[in-house]
Amino acid sequence: MESQFGMVNVWTQGDWVTKGVAVLLLVMSLASWIVIALKTLDLLKYKKHARQAADFWHSEDFASALDKLGADATDPFRQIALEGREATAHHRNSKAHLHDSLDVSDWVTRCLRNAMDEFTARLQSGLAILASVGSTAPFVGLFGTVWGIYHALLSIGLSGQSTIDKVAGPVGEALIMTALGLAVAIPAVLGYNALVRGNKAILNKLGSFSHDLHAYFVTGARVNSPGNSAVVMMKKGA
Repeated sequence: MESQFGMVNVWTQGDWVTKGVAVLLLVMSLASWIVIALKTLDLLKYKKHARQAADFWHSEDFASALDKLGADATDPFRQIALEGREATAHHRNSKAHLHDSLDVSDWVTRCLRNAMDEFTARLQSGLAILASVGSTAPFVGLFGTVWGIYHALLSIGLSGQSTIDKVAGPVGEALIMTALGLAVAIPAVLGYNALVRGNKAILNKLGSFSHDLHAYFVTGARVNSPGNSAVVMMKKGA
């Protein structure tokens, strides 16, 4: 209750700078929580797609394998599979382009890498907001504290009452701004670290899937996984 009253006093008794700092911290907090919520939902969706991609190779041909991935246009595993198929078909059917100097392995590698780079950029969008909030919010709160203490000491000096009971209240209320800055920064930093770990796990799975796709489009067989001597064959359906 005392902290709530302190925050109310900071708002009601603070000047426009103090109120501006409080509003800025509120906006930064809302932005970080929105990014955390949206990116968490995206990670859950991509993890679901990764589980579906595990059944991709248990298919008789490429067309039925695509059906197992579903029809979600945002599925990165489906997108990269389609990109590999289109790259292979384009290289096979086109004869008058610069990529004719590249063999099919190099051309498919280039196209799959471009698809991976586009998804990586989309996956990491928004993380800069969390990084910025996590690194700047404590200093924004500290600025509010310094400004509040400065004006509190000025008002105490003008009143001529410098006893501890007169100093502790205004200074303590000013220190609330530092606590607010930390309250904004800590969730942003924790959310950033958690999202980076989640993104890395998705990218690792997508990278392995892309590597297997490359081997399939070039040789017609998936790369053997460790401990599995069987070669996974699949017809190259259109």
